[in-house]
Amino acid sequence: MSINWDALVIGPTMAVFGEPITYTSAFQDPVTITGVFDDAWLAEAMFEDGSSGVTEVSAVLGVQLSQLPFTPRPNDQLVVQRTGKKFIVREMRNDSHGWAKLLLTRTA
Repeated sequence: MSINWDALVIGPTMAVFGEPITYTSAFQDPVTITGVFDDAWLAEAMFEDGSSGVTEVSAVLGVQLSQLPFTPRPNDQLVVQRTGKKFIVREMRNDSHGWAKLLLTRTA
């Protein structure tokens, strides 16, 4: 049995937690998508001795890849419509189920 992650998991997640984002790729016109934005995401690293430490603090946007007519790339720009904050995509982490986590850098 194949699971339709886009319809059964990602779509409902966007419906509950998503908010409007204006997304601009260097090669495309701006599009309005729904994304799950978090202004202070922490990534932890486990060290060989079993201890952990924070290695990264970053704004992050979760996106449903099927909403985009292009693949997200570093240096794409976006605006969180609720706050007006502008960001540049620093890195994309694809989960292979149709969801991607975009690590962001805030712009002035």
